[in-house]
Amino acid sequence: MSEYVGQRELIERLAITLEAVRARNEPMEHVLLHGPPGLGKTTLAHVIAEEMGTRVHVTSGPALTRPTDLVEVLTRLGERDVLFIDEIHRMPIAVEEFIYPAMEDFRIDVKVESGLNARTVQIPLQPFALIGATTRAGQVTAPLRSRFGISHNLRYYELPELLAIVRRSCGLMGVAADDFDSDDENGGLRAIASRSRGTPRIANRLLRRARDFAQVRGDGRLSASSVRDALELEGIDALGLDELDRLYLRTIAKVYGGGPVGLEAVAATLNQDAGTLEDVVEPFLLQIGFLARTRRGRALTRAGAEHVGSKTWWTPDHQADDDDVREATDSALFGR
Repeated sequence: MSEYVGQRELIERLAITLEAVRARNEPMEHVLLHGPPGLGKTTLAHVIAEEMGTRVHVTSGPALTRPTDLVEVLTRLGERDVLFIDEIHRMPIAVEEFIYPAMEDFRIDVKVESGLNARTVQIPLQPFALIGATTRAGQVTAPLRSRFGISHNLRYYELPELLAIVRRSCGLMGVAADDFDSDDENGGLRAIASRSRGTPRIANRLLRRARDFAQVRGDGRLSASSVRDALELEGIDALGLDELDRLYLRTIAKVYGGGPVGLEAVAATLNQDAGTLEDVVEPFLLQIGFLARTRRGRALTRAGAEHVGSKTWWTPDHQADDDDVREATDSALFGR
């Protein structure tokens, strides 16, 4: 736990709970972690198991298609083991109902036979801790969510935290870097951290690409120039935007005059799936203020338009003007 970087509030809460349950020789509280992908939910499950001195069993919601799948996983758990279910919101309702008594009373109610001879057999379980992870907390049902003792939303990481993670990863991979022990603002590791969108998974991915580039095109050492060339080859700009992000912004700017425009129209223009744009591209653009979601669709902000060299963007005043025109048109045509 002491080696985990970031998420200070959550780490403090977990540390207190872990110390308490270890003193009472009890299993860890059930934990629900929600937030964008790549922020360390799976890593935290392994950290908790390590702190408890037990094993972690990993599965996912889509893999538990039938109640028997869940029964098989639960009966293999040892005392105080950790069960990690990724994408827990995708667990079928029939399976979810089986997990309620397991979480509360450490037992499974299994119905055997049918008709007049139907009966329920209770299978006792070893006390365990369930750690659920989801990127869509709103899709976790209320009965399941209420059974977790700790629920926490993981936030994006700040630059110093990402820099610490990148340096630690360099040490684990045996990669040398010019700014490993310095605070050079133009250093290669800082460039990787600053372009990682606040996400450790992306930081480690960019670090691996920079390592490969330095090994093949350089002397194996990460310098500011080699990292810059590697990220340029990957199409990652100074803000962490890739080519699809920039193409999305340019399409709204040039084809639709800065917006507002519907997501389906943009997806059709780019020949991309609308769900991919909504889940992969838009969250970071919204986070950095390059994109606005209005009642009439997506629109570029001034910062987003300037980033792609466009002189047209959306403002709240435009939205008000559009609303006035629409209300006047409705009044003239429909008498309202």
